[in-house]
Amino acid sequence: MTKSPATTHPLAELGFAHRLERPERANGDVLVLLHGSGGDEETLIPMAREAAPGATLLGVRGRVMQDGVTRWYRRVTAVRFDQRDIRSEAQAFADFLGQAVETYGLEEARLGFVGYSNGANLVAALALLKPRLVRQAALLRAMPVLDKPPAGDLSRSRFLVVAGRDDQLYARYSPALEQALSKRGALVEAHLIAAGHMLTEEDTRLVGAWLAGGPAVSMATE
Repeated sequence: MTKSPATTHPLAELGFAHRLERPERANGDVLVLLHGSGGDEETLIPMAREAAPGATLLGVRGRVMQDGVTRWYRRVTAVRFDQRDIRSEAQAFADFLGQAVETYGLEEARLGFVGYSNGANLVAALALLKPRLVRQAALLRAMPVLDKPPAGDLSRSRFLVVAGRDDQLYARYSPALEQALSKRGALVEAHLIAAGHMLTEEDTRLVGAWLAGGPAVSMATE
């Protein structure tokens, strides 16, 4: 499929380095893509092109550099995180989204999010902190990172949560994230697939089916 030229912007312009890509026959949907640790604004674009060929893609790079690795917020250990940094970066990202919607003429009501690992965690935190902003999000290899999340209303939001059965460090936390979203009223579709922490074609298939609103039954789900 022919694409219109992508636009890459430096960090200074709208707060976050990002890449905007519009397909030639855009359907009005917008996917905001948040990479995992060490990734950048390009990382999830190939997967998103396949999962949602008609969507405008907005790949964004996290602003935090820790130990030479690009991240969305600072971590203390592999499973403990700087709470102040999560909240401040979530607010900065929300401000950036508002500017991006206005600058690029995007429809806020048609924003969706795809996050992987560290990026998925930021999206989940953003949903809990600003429930009206995140209406649909695919969270891949995610875990809850807020120690004291607020009691928000997510009854108008839906989430896809995909964990890897062989992801020995993070898969154990996926049920807690699903519960945190569900107890606030969100519609959550969860899958445990035959994979580790890295993304697979099954993730792409599940995301595509979920975005299309169709059944996303995974043959690899246990």
